[in-house]
Amino acid sequence: MPKLDESLLAPLPPFSHLERSQIRTILDQASSERHDEGVSVFTEGDVADRFFLLLDGTIRVVKITPDGDQVTSLHIPSGQLFGIAQALGRTTYPATAVSASEVLTLSWPTSLWQTFVVDYPGFATETYKTVGARVSEMNTRIVEMSTQHVEQRVARALLRLVNQSGRNTPEGIEISFPITRQDVSEMTGTTLHTVSRLLSAWEKDGLVASRRKKIIICDPHSLVVLGGA
Repeated sequence: MPKLDESLLAPLPPFSHLERSQIRTILDQASSERHDEGVSVFTEGDVADRFFLLLDGTIRVVKITPDGDQVTSLHIPSGQLFGIAQALGRTTYPATAVSASEVLTLSWPTSLWQTFVVDYPGFATETYKTVGARVSEMNTRIVEMSTQHVEQRVARALLRLVNQSGRNTPEGIEISFPITRQDVSEMTGTTLHTVSRLLSAWEKDGLVASRRKKIIICDPHSLVVLGGA
């Protein structure tokens, strides 16, 4: 890959408060890699020997329950750090990172984490804001799982995805990365059958449209109402 320019990272939260010379120093220590859709960038329980920046694409964060079920806990859009076990005080990755689409990443050895945090205060501030936002989102989902009906959970999950990575199309707002009904079931703690039944009913009513690995929100307001907002 050609040498990346500092301007590529300058607008992104972890680097937005840094000088171009500081960003250059950080970039010169990075490794870049492309991953096809469906590839595990790292696996839950592995030694956290690198941390990552997602330059393009979407990462699906997956955890395995004690019963062996797969649960999607988060989706991470481009421009954010991930695999930042050091920020959580961990030496292993707490979840598996799967490419929800083709992705482009930068990564650094974990041994550089403390150096970046100490030498670049803006990097530390923005990174811990990101950690706080993700913890808040996961807490919200826990509350939803315990207090909301399935229809509300599915509606809110789709709305979160279009807010994170939606793109306008003639039909409505399309979730910009490949997503299946199985993925939605893993996000919302419900069965594939239930998700299929809901999406089929919503498609009949004109709320959503679905294609192979694509979901389009045609009537966002109605979905907000169904989500209980």
